[in-house]
Amino acid sequence: MSGSMASHMADNVVRVCAQADIAPETVKAFEVGDNRLAVYNIGGTFYVTDDECTHAAASLAEGMLEGDVIECCVHFGAFDVKTGEVKAPPCAVPLRTYKVVLQGGDVYVDLDKNAAGESA
Repeated sequence: MSGSMASHMADNVVRVCAQADIAPETVKAFEVGDNRLAVYNIGGTFYVTDDECTHAAASLAEGMLEGDVIECCVHFGAFDVKTGEVKAPPCAVPLRTYKVVLQGGDVYVDLDKNAAGESA
């Protein structure tokens, strides 16, 4: 990370991928350190959540994205990718979201903040 970028970003902001890696209206998983994150491109806006469903150990990136809702491919529970809110059972625990920072054509996340910018 360049010095000027580092001065504008928090210590726990990490690069996930290039924006071009995520086609519009799709989701893709990436390993970032010890985290496996799902990156969504919804209408040109990027969102990042944990990739693992809170109900069963399944990759959400392998599920079905419909609008801003991701449906798990195992038991069909669903979450709002913008807020992490549970949208369909059997899921009961909200999905962890991350604050997204776009810089120089890349997608970064703040691992300490949720999508609303609040400390996690």
